[in-house]
Amino acid sequence: MAFGTVLSAVIEGLHVEPVYVEADISNGLPVFHMVGYLSSEVKEAAERVRTAVKNSGFQIPAKRIVMNLAPATVRKRGATFDLPISLSLLAALGEIPMERLNNTMVIGELSLDGKIRGVSGILPVVLEAEKMGCDTCIVPKDNVSEGSLAEHMKIIGAESLKEICDYLSGKKELFPVKNKAWEEYQIPVTEYSVDFCEIHGQEALKRAAEVAVAGGHNMLLVGPPGSGKTMIAQRIPTILPPPDREESIEITKIYSVSGRVDPKHPLVTGRPFRSVHHTVTKAALIGGGLIPVPGEISLAHGGVLFLDELAEFQKPVLEVLRQPLEERKIRINRTYGNYEFPADFMLICAMNPCPCGNYPDFSKCTCLPWQIRQYLGHISQPFLDRIDICIDAPKIEYEDLSGTKVQETSEIIRERVIHARKVQKQRFQGQAFQTNATLPVKELEQFCHLEKEEEDIMKQAFETMGLTARTYHKILKVARTIADLDGEERILSSHLTEAMGYRMMDKKYWGGSSL
Repeated sequence: MAFGTVLSAVIEGLHVEPVYVEADISNGLPVFHMVGYLSSEVKEAAERVRTAVKNSGFQIPAKRIVMNLAPATVRKRGATFDLPISLSLLAALGEIPMERLNNTMVIGELSLDGKIRGVSGILPVVLEAEKMGCDTCIVPKDNVSEGSLAEHMKIIGAESLKEICDYLSGKKELFPVKNKAWEEYQIPVTEYSVDFCEIHGQEALKRAAEVAVAGGHNMLLVGPPGSGKTMIAQRIPTILPPPDREESIEITKIYSVSGRVDPKHPLVTGRPFRSVHHTVTKAALIGGGLIPVPGEISLAHGGVLFLDELAEFQKPVLEVLRQPLEERKIRINRTYGNYEFPADFMLICAMNPCPCGNYPDFSKCTCLPWQIRQYLGHISQPFLDRIDICIDAPKIEYEDLSGTKVQETSEIIRERVIHARKVQKQRFQGQAFQTNATLPVKELEQFCHLEKEEEDIMKQAFETMGLTARTYHKILKVARTIADLDGEERILSSHLTEAMGYRMMDKKYWGGSSL
């Protein structure tokens, strides 16, 4: 046989494109020629493959060898094609039977001695192979645990090219790794080193955090240093509901592409909590690079993105968050193609009200009015409109710290949050959205219907508070979440009042009347 073909894949963002690695051997001048819209690292595979094949005990004849990676319209990147190129070549040489590679996806990098190295992005590739109807995936030994997350796929892991060739030739038996069911990955709720019961006082902040998590709402905490803003934010993961299987797989795919998966425990069974420093760049936050990779907003998908010292971030960096906060995904356009990453996260922000942190207490604030305006000006009104809950974090009183009142634990709060999420899941069954925060505007009338009394309250609030259409919708969604926590079928005036209270603070600092 002078022709061989092996199925592999390339990852474009999170999208997996199948690639057919073809080898043709013919008479002519000795050459190892590779075509198919290849990047420099794929072109370098020619030398790695020839050396690895030789060191694995096979001889490459002095003939014209042409390797084609189809389709030619898709850019091929990375070192993951080493193994499929080698197997395609050996199949063309007749060293391994071609029929053993039918319905088989192959991916892996080779070292010069023929050892197979682990690669990133295995999970998306295996899941795509499953959709295509493949029944087997050959992957590096280091990636078998991750590959086994695909429940209906036969995963073969190998340590060397020689080993996988012996398996395909029937000289050696390689047993597929056991695919674990979702229940086997279920672990108890993570034991966190922090808990809400450690926070004394700040009942309003804890209530706001509960409402935010229950509905998946964005939240901004503003207050002086030492008022517990960061403490509240750091404890939000302790009350997040656990993800289901689909969410865990989606999160794990992102971490797989980023090369952040734990080889021993690949499935991400908890919700991400990403805390970003204020020196972060736009590319690091939203993703990008010459070969785009997920940024912090995608790594926070399904969980929380925490921005501490919000006013210290560069304004252009914050502005790039506006579109992802609305669309729940990020699109990155490059010369070689367009990439899309999911970005459905809760945004939690904390900041001081002024550079010294004491405004509006003028007995302690040392900032000039223009300094305060400049400081607060880092956060634009369109950005604020995308925050569902804005709440003031007052200075903690001594009586709160020294009191002996027993505080609610994170476990108790989490139970209420889980119940509220279940109510939303049942209400939105069959819809593309699952939380109140992601409720589309066109569905508000159906799911956030107001009676005459509540309608009058909202009309008055819209006129007196100077609400925009977006903030009006945010109030309705937050009120829907508060009603869910209270076990109410419809939104009452008390729910609207509390929800509107979460919009008063931004008017206090950004309204301009007190400066």
